[in-house]
Amino acid sequence: MKRRQVSAMGLILLVIIIVTGCSRKVSPEAAEKSIEADAVSAASIVDTAQGFLKAAGKNGTWIIAVTQDITTDQEILVEGQFTRRDEIYRKIALYAQDENRNVTARYTLTAPKLTVRSENTRIQGGTFAGDVYVEANKFHIYDGKVDGDIYFARDEYKSSFSLQEGGEVTGALKVR
Repeated sequence: MKRRQVSAMGLILLVIIIVTGCSRKVSPEAAEKSIEADAVSAASIVDTAQGFLKAAGKNGTWIIAVTQDITTDQEILVEGQFTRRDEIYRKIALYAQDENRNVTARYTLTAPKLTVRSENTRIQGGTFAGDVYVEANKFHIYDGKVDGDIYFARDEYKSSFSLQEGGEVTGALKVR
């Protein structure tokens, strides 16, 4: 009887060794890339100024979706390079929508200044109240509004700017 138990234990140990030895090893570099990919595709749903400021930073997310009006006395810096579906893209979603993607509410984000350093950033669906300083190409306002002036750091940034689907700016567009 004892001999059978020893044989069974040896067989179990052998199976564990084989399975462990044949399992796929993931290098630290591959694991880090996997974590980075998850961070790139994530979204932030925010309802506070602090949550918005964090999501807008270089370690934030490609989309920042607000769920109510937000006001801050701090300047907002949108920076970092993010991708969505293999395209460099950043979106500030100032609206809510239903399951059919119909806009059900529009929100206002108020700050003294919003600086955009992320390429291909879009303000969509609601209103940013304050001045915008653009330091990257392809800034867009899509079905939304900037209630203030927009200042472009270079002519090329202004040339790549667009108003889409009824987007509007109440102030001036200036290069400086």
